[in-house]
Amino acid sequence: MAKNRASIYSALIANLLIAVTKFIAGAYTNSSSMIAEGIHSVVDTANEILLLYGLKKSKKPPDKLRPFGYGKELYFWSFIVSILIFGLGGGVSILQGIIHIQSPEPLGNPTWNYVVLGFSIIFEGTSLMIASKEFNKVRGDLSFWKAIVKSKDPSSFLVLFEDGAAVLGLTIVFILMKCSHAYNMPVLDGVASVLVGLLLVFVSLILARESRSLLMGEGITPETQQKIKLLAEKDEAIIKVASILSTYESPEEVVLMLIVYFKDGLDTKEITDAIERVRKKIKEEFELIEFVIIQPKAYSVAKKK
Repeated sequence: MAKNRASIYSALIANLLIAVTKFIAGAYTNSSSMIAEGIHSVVDTANEILLLYGLKKSKKPPDKLRPFGYGKELYFWSFIVSILIFGLGGGVSILQGIIHIQSPEPLGNPTWNYVVLGFSIIFEGTSLMIASKEFNKVRGDLSFWKAIVKSKDPSSFLVLFEDGAAVLGLTIVFILMKCSHAYNMPVLDGVASVLVGLLLVFVSLILARESRSLLMGEGITPETQQKIKLLAEKDEAIIKVASILSTYESPEEVVLMLIVYFKDGLDTKEITDAIERVRKKIKEEFELIEFVIIQPKAYSVAKKK
């Protein structure tokens, strides 16, 4: 989490500086695609601020209103970030592009645009490589997409997707801007803006899907559930685990509930001791599981039903 925070801070500073230079270059050369890229960088800057805010709020300790803590604040603000990418980033860029396609304006001297694009690609590319390197450490042997789906820390893949979209968007703008000057087709500048907007909409839909799943109470994987089930059923007092319920309260905290069938004839102390044994084993084996709630049920009662 600390590494993610450091990468967010660096991306925040870089995006803010890049946004200013893009707007200046876009205004000087009448380039809608450059202005769209400036909007893209402003949205990315706002996203980093919101992610940092979400990270800070998620660390707030539990209280009477939130006995499991405020970890889901991160999921909420990550979802807001994905909506901002869609509305502000994608929507405004597409609108800007359509306006310039309908009424293309002659482009000015493109030199400053190329200079800004060149430096932006270098900065964003460096940030992307750093984000990819950190994400690869987390994903291990998993495929890229499977690691995204399994990740419970949206701050890691949000930065990765933002940087990837930024590099791809800059490449699109560079190619079409070069073509627009080479063939005297200013309409291509508007096309570039629309393509950047569509790219942002696509990225926002992926991020919104993942953030929404976590916000709505995504639980542990079926594979992990099976491991917990086998671990609990090894206890001498337990016959069977009937049901497993779980939810991620934060990337580093899981709430787990087991409904367990105990052997007949056990007294209260024996059941309590068994619950403590199972709870201890689960927390030792799965360090992300912070809360373990075990609901006992007599097996004879279950068979009658």
